[in-house]
Parts: sequence; structure tokens; C-alpha cells
Amino acid sequence: MSKKINLFSNLKSDFASGLVVFLVALPLCLGIALASGAPLFSGIISGIVGGVIVGYLSQSHLSVSGPAAGLTAIVLSAITDLGSFNIFLLAVLLAGLIQLALGFIKAGSISNYFPNNVIEGMLAGIGVIIILKQIPHAFGYDPDFEGDESFFQPDGQNTFSEIFNIFDHVQLGSIVIAVISLAILILWNKVEFLKKVKLIPPALVAVIVSILLNEFFIQSGSNLAIAKEHLVSLPIPTSLEEFKNIIVTPDFSAISNSKVWIVAITIAVVASIETLLCIEASDRMDAQKRYTNTNVELKAQGIGNILSSLLGGLPMTSVVVRTTANNTAGAKSKMSAIIHGVLLLVSVLAIPSILNKIPLATLAAVLLLVGYKLANPSTIKHFWEKGKYQFIPFIATFGAVVFTDLLKGVALGMIISIIFVLKGNMKRAYHFRKEEYHDGDIIHIDLAQEVSFLNKAAIKTTLSEIPENSKVIINASDTVYIAHDVLDLIKEFKKIRAKDENINVTLVGFKKVYELENSDGFKNTVSFENQYDAMKRKIIPVEINKTDIIE
Repeated sequence: MSKKINLFSNLKSDFASGLVVFLVALPLCLGIALASGAPLFSGIISGIVGGVIVGYLSQSHLSVSGPAAGLTAIVLSAITDLGSFNIFLLAVLLAGLIQLALGFIKAGSISNYFPNNVIEGMLAGIGVIIILKQIPHAFGYDPDFEGDESFFQPDGQNTFSEIFNIFDHVQLGSIVIAVISLAILILWNKVEFLKKVKLIPPALVAVIVSILLNEFFIQSGSNLAIAKEHLVSLPIPTSLEEFKNIIVTPDFSAISNSKVWIVAITIAVVASIETLLCIEASDRMDAQKRYTNTNVELKAQGIGNILSSLLGGLPMTSVVVRTTANNTAGAKSKMSAIIHGVLLLVSVLAIPSILNKIPLATLAAVLLLVGYKLANPSTIKHFWEKGKYQFIPFIATFGAVVFTDLLKGVALGMIISIIFVLKGNMKRAYHFRKEEYHDGDIIHIDLAQEVSFLNKAAIKTTLSEIPENSKVIINASDTVYIAHDVLDLIKEFKKIRAKDENINVTLVGFKKVYELENSDGFKNTVSFENQYDAMKRKIIPVEINKTDIIE
């Protein structure tokens, strides 16, 4: 039974971190909605629900949910394909129901199989993406939407070409504000008397200073003044009717449309995978090493997506950028995520005109430091020192995340990790003692405790390389489990090839073979010497026909 959490026990640090996440989330919610071809407020609604509802229901202490950059392409094509945002909202609602079901059937447990080196590679890759994507914003060049994490951009550019385009669109005022903001963010935790002012986060100070500085530039007629297109652009409803139009509801009449169900399944699968990856990442970031029940998280995300769709919001996931910003800002509990959602709700209703004065260059400075925390060079050094089997999946994931996107990067890292696992299993299945063979030498092949069908290829290769007129001892004394495929392979080698090529084969531990059947009806083959071990594992031995016994 999980321990009850007092959400107010770390209110000072959680309020400060929630404020930082709110500042980071605001332009990301708007940017992702814009890139998705959805109403701008749909991104804000998703952020509010992700913060308040999912934040409360989730067991994660650091994770922050909201609209995700990884879903923009899916959302954009789905809205176009379905022909209506209302019909798309129905697909989001169904996706939420699917996620809820996935939580109940404990599908979240698959996150336990994500290797640490792949998760760390993903985080380092996202860190580099954040840095590269925020450099143009820091220079006052903002054609790419805030929150984009893909190498190839919707506007036809890519991450690097966007940086080279900066030189034709430099805004000196943005550079000045970005530099001053970075200075505040860095020095705030280094100057002794400022470190004591813990309630006021440096990001808020940087935002206030940047607003005041830009207002001064505007009033003084300076050419450093930042134009409206380089500021946060939250729509401001001017009447009650416009407020009412913000809430859009799903069109339930399209429930029989097969395209709606395809979109729902796609969103549910992609959103769930991204969430599980982020939860694993947030648990690794957690200084207190608390672990999240991922099945509860899937249920929370499902409920969040259902509510978001009913209010006219975008689909959501747990998001790495906001989660990292939360951790970096010193969050202690999930109260920080809830506070960020409440601040989104209050601010868009009460002070939208003030929010629209925030320069994107300031928020770029905040995210640049978040990116550095993720892509710290010491992480690369750490995995390099761990050896190639840890480093190669890490660096492959890292590179693929930077040059493609998050899911493709993780998929590549997982594939490489699985290949290494299979390779390792093949090597561990047996020990082949033969340095340089000379006539009359005995070749020893000692089988491991478990020899599965995955080891068949390696054992087959080894047996095929045994020279004519040699002596071979295959030892299965320590073996608990041998796959039937491998037994057949050894039988065929002994009965056919060994006779044809005058190879003297001695089998140790194969005197009697028992077929064991457990309560699930799963059949294993073990050597006689390990019958006692099998009985201890509550497996019932049944002797098989003598024709099947290797003698």
C-alpha cells in the first residue's frame, strides 16, 4: 500500500518550481497547438488538465503532463483527415478510454524493460535538441514553434539550417534580453545573499526584468525594442461569447467512423509509450529515488485525456522538457505540477495581457539551462567508462533522438540493446575450451544452467567448426534447462556428423533426460542430475521415451 503524501509539506519549494514550469509550459502549450493546426486555447486546456487533474491522480513526484511535441504530426494529419476538430476530440476521448483500459490490464509494466542507458541517451538527446532549438529564439528568430523536438521541421527547415538562418534575422534586443536572463539564472544560485531568497525563483526574476527592460526599449524608441511577433502570443477573449467559444466538445455522431478509431488507437499507443519513457526518466532524475506505479500513471493519463477532450483540449502525455524544468527548479512533490496547472488557469483568465509581454528570448534562456542539465558531458563520459555494451546503445539513442525524434531514437536504442542481450545470451550459453587444437587434444563444451533456443545458432556454429578425428566432451552437468531445439542439434551431431567424420563425442549429464511439466503446462527439458532442482521449483518430472534420450 502506497504511503499517503502530504501535498503541502514542501509548499515553498513546490510553489517556486511550479512557477518556473508554468513559465516554460505557457509558450510550449501555445506553440504545440499552433503546430497541430488546433485552436490555441486547446493547448492551454490540455496543460491545465495535465497539471491539475493528472498531477493529482499521478503517483509521480516530478512528472508534468501536457500537450506533447511528439503528437503534433499525428494531431495535424488527424484533424485534416477527419475534417473537423470536434470529430478529432472524439478520437482523443476514445484514446483516453483505451489508456484507462491499458492501466487496468497493467500494460504500464513494460516500462521495466527500458534499459537505463537508453533512457539516459534519450534525456541527453533531448537536452541537445532543447539547446539547438532555443538558440534561434534567443537571437530573435522564431519561425519554428516553441516545443518542436523533431530534426526536420514543418516549415521545411531542419535544426541546423534554422541556426544558420539566424544571421539573416538577428534581433539585437532579443540577444540583450537573452544574455541578461542567462546571467540572472546562473548568478542567482552563485551569489550568497541571493541563494537565501528561495521563494522567488530566478526564472520569475528574469521574466520580470525582461518585461520591464523591453517596455523601457519601447517607450524610449530604441531599436532594441522587441516586436510583438517575438513575444508570447496568448489570444485574449474580449467578450463572454468568445469565452464560451473556447470550450469545444466532441462530436459523438462520428462514433462509427473507422478513421476515428484508428486515430484513437494511434494516439493511445504513442501517448502511452511517451508517458512511460518520461516516467522512467523522471524516476531516474528523482534525488530521493522514489518509484512511480506506471499502471496508475496510464489510468491518470487516460482520465486526463478524457477530460481534456470534453473541454476542447489537445491529447497529452507526460513531457520530458517540463519534467526536467520541474526537477531543475527544485520540485519536491507532485504539488509543483498541480500549482503549474492552477497558474495556467488563473493567468490566462486574469492577466493574459501581461503574459503577452514576455519575450520568447527570456524563456529560451530558461530552456537553455534545462537543456544543459540534460546534456551534461559527464553523462557521456560515465557511459563511455562503462564499456561498449552500455555506451553503444546510449550514444545511438542520443544521436537518433537528435537527428530524428524521441520515439525513433528510443526504438533504435532498444533494438541495439536487444541485439547485445541476444549476443550475450549466446556467449553465456556455453563455455568452449579450445585454444589451439592439436591432434589428440580434447575439446570441452560446458553448457550453462539455461540453454534456450536463442543459443541454438551459436552452438550450431561451434559444432560445425569441430575438426575431423577429434575428441569432444559436451558437459550438461550444471544445466537446469535445455531447449528441445538444442537437444535435437546435439543428437544429430552425435548420431550423424560425428560418425561420418570420426569425431569421438562424450556426453556428460545427458544419461537420463526428463520432461518436466509445470502447472501452466509449459514444458522444459532438464538433465537427470538437476531433477532435485526442478522439484524444488515445483515442476513435476515425467520420464520421456527412451528413443528421445541422448545416450
